[in-house]
Amino acid sequence: MSEKRESDEQERGEGEEGDSDTHPQPGGGAEEQPPEGDGEPGGGGEEEQEEQEDRASTAESSSSKSESSLNTALGGEDVLETAEEAEPRAELQDDIEQKPEDGGNPTEDVLETAEEAETQADLPDDAEPLTEPQRKENVGNSTATVKVVLVPEGHVMTVAFAIGLSIQELKRHLAAELRVPADVLQISVDGRVVEEQQSLMELGVRPHGSTRMEMSSTDPNAHPLRPVRPPEHDNMPDVITVRVQADEGVFQEVVVEIERPLQQKAFLGGYRHRLTGVEFHHAAVQTLRKRSPDKTLEVFSRDTQTVELKSQVQQCRVNASTQMTGIGCYVSCLNDKLVAPGNYVTADEHHDRRLRAVIRLQAFARRWLAQQEVDQVRRERDRRLAWLEMQERRRREEKEEQLRDRRQRWMNPQRREDFNLLYHALEKWRCDEEQRINSSLRGAERKAALCSLLEQEVQLIADIGRHQITVRHNNYDKTVRNFLDKSAAPHQWRAANGKLIEMDSLHIIRARELRDLYSSMNTLTVSREQRLQVLMTLKHTVKEHACQLTQDIVDLIDREVDLMTRGVKAASLEGLRKRISTLFLQYIKIPAFNPEVAKLLKVPQNPSQLQKDMFLCRSCQRYLRSADFTPSASNVLSSRCNDCTVLNNIAKSRNDYSCYKNILSRLRADELRLDKGAKIPFLLQVEDVQYLVEVVWASRSVLNGSSDLYNLVFVRWDRRRDWSPWNCLLLSNEETSAHMELEDISKAYEATFIQSIEHKHTLARRHFRQISVMAEYLDPRPAAAPGNQLVCKSITMATGERTADTTEASAC
Repeated sequence: MSEKRESDEQERGEGEEGDSDTHPQPGGGAEEQPPEGDGEPGGGGEEEQEEQEDRASTAESSSSKSESSLNTALGGEDVLETAEEAEPRAELQDDIEQKPEDGGNPTEDVLETAEEAETQADLPDDAEPLTEPQRKENVGNSTATVKVVLVPEGHVMTVAFAIGLSIQELKRHLAAELRVPADVLQISVDGRVVEEQQSLMELGVRPHGSTRMEMSSTDPNAHPLRPVRPPEHDNMPDVITVRVQADEGVFQEVVVEIERPLQQKAFLGGYRHRLTGVEFHHAAVQTLRKRSPDKTLEVFSRDTQTVELKSQVQQCRVNASTQMTGIGCYVSCLNDKLVAPGNYVTADEHHDRRLRAVIRLQAFARRWLAQQEVDQVRRERDRRLAWLEMQERRRREEKEEQLRDRRQRWMNPQRREDFNLLYHALEKWRCDEEQRINSSLRGAERKAALCSLLEQEVQLIADIGRHQITVRHNNYDKTVRNFLDKSAAPHQWRAANGKLIEMDSLHIIRARELRDLYSSMNTLTVSREQRLQVLMTLKHTVKEHACQLTQDIVDLIDREVDLMTRGVKAASLEGLRKRISTLFLQYIKIPAFNPEVAKLLKVPQNPSQLQKDMFLCRSCQRYLRSADFTPSASNVLSSRCNDCTVLNNIAKSRNDYSCYKNILSRLRADELRLDKGAKIPFLLQVEDVQYLVEVVWASRSVLNGSSDLYNLVFVRWDRRRDWSPWNCLLLSNEETSAHMELEDISKAYEATFIQSIEHKHTLARRHFRQISVMAEYLDPRPAAAPGNQLVCKSITMATGERTADTTEASAC
């Protein structure tokens, strides 16, 4: 029995070697196999036959491994008993191979039988069999060959991947290889999109098997799928199969994935054979260099012997002599001088004279220094007065500019904020008139006055509405022109040297041509020949795409050309030209005809982007995107969209938030100037600033009590810390500069004033603690400073979905 078993194993090993030579693993053959991207994904008889042969070879290798491990683990009579038990199983396997038409897959039955035999052979006598979860875990750790076809390029990528991992892990691996985001990848099998939670084992992939998938990009314009290195540059396959000897007489096939480094190895030199001319290059390895053995001979170093130089200065002797009249020598005395002795000056007189001279010099020097100091003080005083005058003039000009701007917004409103200011002024006027009527009139006169007031209010509201419609109509052309300019703008970026680089693509050139054609269509002061030429150009442009819209445009163009040839006046053709312009603008806004407008449309072309970005407006009962709701720092979802909020404000409260917007914009500009990484001012919204101003700080400055909201600003309470609602102070413009120059707050302000400020900070802390985004910046432990002041901690946090606060704001 054992001899028969050994002969069967030898024949099976030869068969495996023959199969491995005939049908190599993907990427493991010596010859290059043609790419499989030409066939249909998941189809073809040749691929099914190759998968069956791979499964059969895997089952035979597994059975040989189980039999060899069984011979190693057991000995003596146990081996004979196991062999006798395995022989009927082998005969049963031969019967199954001879009858494949009885139903079922014989290769899968052989594989399951080999796996059970291997599992039983590896276990000892007293060991329990593996449970089902453990067996699934072991199978999940096995690898399989995954062939990914990049759509629409058709490139094939082959990777070795564990069948127990999910499709999401496979996306991450492929995204790292292709250098694209993982969320834009979409994997499908046989035309069906695979979910990210599914694993390869759930898709039917067996250990050491192979599968074929298609991968595409959801955004092919921004993130196309291209291999990092074209396959024609590499002769080495992506995956090879290596036969490794695990035990004595036991071999195991291991799937090895080839990694290609992106950088090119440096040339380290080499040798060239003189006779054959073959070059041998040096190679670098990641192992330490072998150290040379220590020499027994002690080696000494020797310094060079140099001459020490020294320089010394010596003074030569000078000989001096005198000459006088003597014997044999006459010296003339014509040039001699007679010196008479003066008054003798004692040491005390000499020192007293020097002291008086020093005192006189000090007096002149101190006078000069005093004059310089007085001049410096005078210059500083003049400079201070000039600065105060300039500041006063600047504040006066800013105040006048604010009043002028507000008056201009009242007289000629152009934006939504301007109309809110107008409605706010109307509401204030109505309240004043109503209060005057209620305080001065009674009975029927009061009712008549209230009716007259109501009629005046209705008339003013109608006038405001008509003006708003006119402004919207006048701004339509400007809005369309800005839209077309954005779509035709070139791509811009800064180079390393700071130079601005612009690039035009084919889509940008197409958008620019359509923009110029639309501008020519709306030009009124053109001749009849120029108008006909523009119409012909437009007709040839839209006829490139055949659809109902282009057919309508062509029909309208033919109608206008026919009417112009009949001599119809331009005033009668105004309506027809307006229809052509509107339809052509609709043509421009279609991404199929103008791809550059896809990034500017409010509704994305990919419906998957709307799954988590749609919210219901409780007022108008419409599902809108998050951009149509007012963002807020709180996580409470707003029940009204922007349009419903504006309409409700006009109908009921008529509030004006422009003053709070000015305070918020001033705060953000100041914090950016002090700290580039400021976060909290950009998390606050207009409603949050309104709560701080009205509730916490009572809409007035804490120092001089000024209640002019257009003159109030937020500054830091402690300038050494970042700004936050619990580290702020509401002051007027005149007081900010003096407060920001303080070094120690406790010495500059009284204790009572400091306690009142800390109380307001506590109120702000209690309010913003309820907002999850702001609560992340609160210190959970009380500070050591008096009053338990809150401190900011630098936390890098990304805000979640854009939400809006449901709290309605009151009037300024």
